[in-house]
Amino acid sequence: MRQVTLLDGSIGQELVVRAGKKPRAIWSTEVLLEQPELVRQVHTEYFRAGASMATTNTYPVLRDRLQAEGLIDQLESLWATAVAVAGAARDAHGEGRVAGAIGPLVASYRPDACPPAARAAELYADIVAALAPGVDLLLIETMCSAEQAEGAMRAANKAALPVWLAVSVDDFDGTKLRSGEPLTALMPVLQRHAPAALLINCSRPEAVTVGLDIIRSFGIPFGAYANGFKKITDAFIKQSATVDNLDQRRDLDPQAYAEFAMTWLQQGASIVGGCCEIGPAHIAELARQIRALDYQIV
Repeated sequence: MRQVTLLDGSIGQELVVRAGKKPRAIWSTEVLLEQPELVRQVHTEYFRAGASMATTNTYPVLRDRLQAEGLIDQLESLWATAVAVAGAARDAHGEGRVAGAIGPLVASYRPDACPPAARAAELYADIVAALAPGVDLLLIETMCSAEQAEGAMRAANKAALPVWLAVSVDDFDGTKLRSGEPLTALMPVLQRHAPAALLINCSRPEAVTVGLDIIRSFGIPFGAYANGFKKITDAFIKQSATVDNLDQRRDLDPQAYAEFAMTWLQQGASIVGGCCEIGPAHIAELARQIRALDYQIV
């Protein structure tokens, strides 16, 4: 029987809805600090929808980002809380795994602003050390250049855990990373660090499909979890805006999104899920269709 890992979907935007907070740079971190039970509820809902993985709410919980917000003294407690609530949801569900999420330094979609790989590895060392004891694997997310991926992988591979590397591609040219480099520029990183899986995330699903046709030849397990935005705009990137400044697509209901994910499975993917704007209803439909194919969700 073919096995598929079903990831969860958006964490941050689900928290915005439940907490009733206006999005800002660290809104999901604030909810983790003030209402950790809401984070556990989101994880629980994804497990109930059929997900087999809870992704910790730690994507933006990085030293450089919290320093700018005056929350640096909360860093270690935030990591511990995020791991604890994800684990509690998994334990209450009775099965599943927890992935420790690590996002880009400085800002998403800005590989030009990221420190060089050697420095990035140093900056990532503390979050790797904090998450590793309480998770089943590390999920490096939204890497937009080969150099970004290199720095994160150098740090993540210090842990005795599987590491999944997720990269983001150009919204209208899935053959390229957001840096403009071809996806094949990742090959030296993969050869040096041997991640347990390579994924494409936080990109339009159409671009993901194109990108998967390339990475499926790389010889490692692969998968994808796309976003539901019309595109990541230049204005959003340059202004460090929040996601409420991006336009949500109206043509990606659960059925439509699942059609893309089923295509990814046909391409050979063994890991699927959702990113921004993809919620529990989408994951439930994915679970339904995966099971209809007699695949086992693991």
